[in-house]
This record gives sequence, C-alpha cells and structure tokens, in this order.
Amino acid sequence: MNTSCYVVRSNAIAARALGDETMVMSATNSTLFTLNEVATTIWEAADGVTPLDEIITNKICAQYEVEQDAALKDAQALIEELAVHGLVLVSDAPIAKAGRASKASA
Repeated sequence: MNTSCYVVRSNAIAARALGDETMVMSATNSTLFTLNEVATTIWEAADGVTPLDEIITNKICAQYEVEQDAALKDAQALIEELAVHGLVLVSDAPIAKAGRASKASA
C-alpha cells in the first residue's frame, strides 16, 4: 500500500463509539472488532477523499507523540487488516460517496 491511498468506511458494517474506542461489526459475517483510540481516530477520518498520509499528519501526529513514518506504517497495517475483513475500502484515487464500492479496490 502506498502513502497516497484513500480509505472509506464500508457500508456493510455497524459501528458504535464507546468512549475513546469504537466497536465495529461486519454485516457480512457478524465478526466484531474493537478499535483503540488511535485506530478510532483513523476510522473517523476515513472519508474517502482525505489521503491516509494526510490523516496521519493532521490527526495522529498532531494528537499523539509519534513519528510520521512509524505512525504511517502502523496505519497502513491497520487499514490492510480492516480491508481484508471488508470494513473499509481502499483506493489509489479519491472515493466518491455515491460510487465508492465501484471505484475502490482492496
């Protein structure tokens, strides 16, 4: 995954914020995931139009004491894992809301 990827939350999920964490359930197989505070920040910022590296710079590095390279590497691993489970869609171009499923690729 390159640093100029775009991420959007899937429509096939149910999510609920619980304090600083987020519980996400896959609608396809009812698997439940718990996102910690940092992962929740990335999850909430995953709008399909903001590049992942910008989310890391403006949200993660601005809020937490972490180096850009380390944060980006961890975020890429998180996004890859979420994509494998169908919780997010990933693309190398911005993902339009109306057509995000047809334009995204994991």
